[in-house]
Amino acid sequence: MKYILVTGGVISGIGKGIIASSIGTILKSCGLRVTAIKIDPYINIDAGTFSPYEHGEVFVLNDGGEVDLDLGNYERFLDINLYKDNNITTGKIYQHVINKERHGDYLGKTVQVVPHITDAVQEWVMNQAKVPVDDDRREPQICVIELGGTIGDIEGMPFVEAFRQFQFKAKRENFCNIHVSLVPQPNATGEQKTKPTQNSVRALRGLGLSPDLIVCRSAKPIEMAVKEKISMFCHVEPEQVIFIHDVSSTYRVPILLEEQGIIKYFKQRLNLPIDDQPSDLLMRWKKMADRYERLLKVCSIALVGKYTKLSDCYASVFKALEHSALAINHKLDLMYIDSTELERSTEVENSVKYHQAWQKLCKADGILVPGGFGIRGTEGKLQAISWARTKKKPFLGVCLGMQLAVVEFARNCLNWKDANSTEFDPDTKNPVVIDMPEHNPGDMGGTMRLGKRRTVFKTQNSVLRKLYGDEMFVEERHRHRYEVNPELTHCFEEKGLKFVGHDTEGNRMEIIELENHPYFVGVQFHPEFSSRPMKPSPPYLGLLLAATGTLNAYLQRGCKLSPSISRFYSFFPLNQHLY
Repeated sequence: MKYILVTGGVISGIGKGIIASSIGTILKSCGLRVTAIKIDPYINIDAGTFSPYEHGEVFVLNDGGEVDLDLGNYERFLDINLYKDNNITTGKIYQHVINKERHGDYLGKTVQVVPHITDAVQEWVMNQAKVPVDDDRREPQICVIELGGTIGDIEGMPFVEAFRQFQFKAKRENFCNIHVSLVPQPNATGEQKTKPTQNSVRALRGLGLSPDLIVCRSAKPIEMAVKEKISMFCHVEPEQVIFIHDVSSTYRVPILLEEQGIIKYFKQRLNLPIDDQPSDLLMRWKKMADRYERLLKVCSIALVGKYTKLSDCYASVFKALEHSALAINHKLDLMYIDSTELERSTEVENSVKYHQAWQKLCKADGILVPGGFGIRGTEGKLQAISWARTKKKPFLGVCLGMQLAVVEFARNCLNWKDANSTEFDPDTKNPVVIDMPEHNPGDMGGTMRLGKRRTVFKTQNSVLRKLYGDEMFVEERHRHRYEVNPELTHCFEEKGLKFVGHDTEGNRMEIIELENHPYFVGVQFHPEFSSRPMKPSPPYLGLLLAATGTLNAYLQRGCKLSPSISRFYSFFPLNQHLY
């Protein structure tokens, strides 16, 4: 097993996740089996109880793990399926060690950070690195480990110490450290500054780790003189300094790394049995990146949510839309709309914001209402859903978005004016959305319906079934506490809102479709978590096709893309039923 540790310096959020994912992609393109681990030094057991404004979205895995969004990057780039134990937190490690202490495994010894916590980290990494993550179920050969935060953070110290020890346990030929740092360029001088990187590398060395590669992030391409300066002051060869500037698409990052000789370096440094030249897979990435930058047609989608101030809150939703837009040869114009700004109360308090929000909504080609929790902003989402239904705008509701579509239909088509979800109004007379039987209102963490579950189509006359390749069932990831009340579904179906998909027992409503509408679809699951650059998610693909007016043509062709786009995608190992 070869281990590649990715650390960060100067600032957090510098792009370690994309760098780690891109390195994994390059090594996978060389024919190696790659897995990934993300270490988050916070004390939380997992990311499930975070506000999206804390660390971005909560990504959900097949096994129900609620993890950091970087695991979503790993899955999308590497086309693998990870597990909850691929996300290590301080809380998990301490809980594991304390449980062992209570069990008596330490035989009365004093339990300390060194060696017990550090040993637990190393043991966890070694065990999880062996778990197969590809469809062929073979043991990985490379494990890319991303250490969250920045070097010098007090909460990350035990993990740094663990890897200081681990580099000797694994041996030099099996362990490599990549340090990602920032090269700022102040507007006052326009000069690219290397001092932050020098200090960051010095701090890393002071903790016992020496970087094998220094990846320098910058707004603009870095000059050769800067590279030579970093090489000299950080005690590495010029070839060990890699530059990654801001690019139009993250698909370009693996290409930039490969162009700077990273394959040749890894082959020598880790003694890998690979060729110096990139494989066809990396060439396909290059073609995809080139094509992304040449797109001319634009499709605009309005995302109506409550966490619109930070794009990472809907990272997987954005990526799923982007994958689908690329599949139909369009550039995505995603307009974030704060749902509270669509409400009547905003018109009274700030009429400018209110009208600007509605202007965005009205000019969008399609409308998306994603998942979420809490009552804030729900009335604005209901207004957007009503607009999409009555004006026949393509609409996709995900999780809460589907539940609110049912509430809106009940209020305006069934004339149940007080219809609501028991999440927002426990005493409503028409509870069209109710909490699940197994919901535990006490604890918050890990108490939802989580992970991959099967959804069965109960009719062949379904747009989404056709988009999924006329499959009898699909398996997608869930994350919710509430669901549509099954006792009331017949009332909706009589008026044209069809529940075309349900769980294996037939009790849980999973998919809704509205008759006589271009595309009005709601799903209880989160299809964005399974979307890949070369395998777009069918519900999102349907939204983009409907928004560009090509859905009917696509369905008539038997769910095949137009010839010009099919020629491009023929390069890729795609789901054949989609392409």
